[in-house]
Parts: sequence; structure tokens; C-alpha cells
Amino acid sequence: MAVGQKIARLLCLFVLALFAAGCAQNDQVSTYNWGWYIFNPLRDKGQSNLSFLLTGVGSTLAVSLCAIVLSVVLGGLVAFGALSRRRWLNHASRVYVEVFRAIPMLVLLLWVFYGLPVLIGLQLSVFVTGVVSLAVSDSAFEAEVFRAGIQSVPKGQ
Repeated sequence: MAVGQKIARLLCLFVLALFAAGCAQNDQVSTYNWGWYIFNPLRDKGQSNLSFLLTGVGSTLAVSLCAIVLSVVLGGLVAFGALSRRRWLNHASRVYVEVFRAIPMLVLLLWVFYGLPVLIGLQLSVFVTGVVSLAVSDSAFEAEVFRAGIQSVPKGQ
């Protein structure tokens, strides 16, 4: 190992040690109380906070899995559209990818939940809003991954 790599590793360890010391509750090192005690399962408040957080695990997994399935399917369709020889389909796929990759997730969530009822009168539940927003946003990224993967393989293979 080169001397420069050893120095870089030592410097990284030193910075991590400083960060860890800054997060400590020792008043001599830091006067800020980070408040990690609220997740301490040995205390009543920590147990109630952890149980509250764990109630959302099932919903989070359900939204995530549904959105993943939809985004892979939609992303594959958009990728095939981007690879199409039909000019209008190719352009429509490119516009879809560029638009939905540029919209931040929080903005998309707000537009789907609050904007769709105003624009077209479609009121979605919180679960469906999360699934649709994640699927639409992630499908644009998936489409690029699929398109690039397909184009990276030579036609003879």
C-alpha cells in the first residue's frame, strides 16, 4: 500500500473520530444534546416511539413493492418506446423520461395528491398516491437503465 493511501486512511479515521466525539454527550466535548435517548428501548418514551415507527413498516413495504413492480413494467414499456423506429413514439418516450426525471419526488407527490382532484376531479387515497408517484418517477429512471442496457449489447449477441 502506498504511503499516500495510508495517510488518506488515517485522515479519514481522524475525521470520523472527530465526528463521533462531537456526537458524544460528554459536555466537555460538545454542549449539544443529540437526543438519541428518544429511541432507547430501555425507557418508556423510547419504546413508544419505536412502536410508533414500527407501525408504518408494513405500509412502507407495501407501497414500495407495488411501486417497484409498476415502475419496472412502465419503465420497460417506455424503454421500448425510446428504442422504437417510430419517430413519434421515440419522442414521446424521451419527453416522458426527461420530464419525470426532472420533477422532484415531493413535488410529484403533492401534484398527484392535491393537483389531480383540481385538474381532472380524480381524488386518490394516500396509498395509491404514494404508489403512483413513486412508480411514475422511478419508471423514468428504469426506462433509461433498460434502454442503456439494451443498447450496450451489440446486435449480433
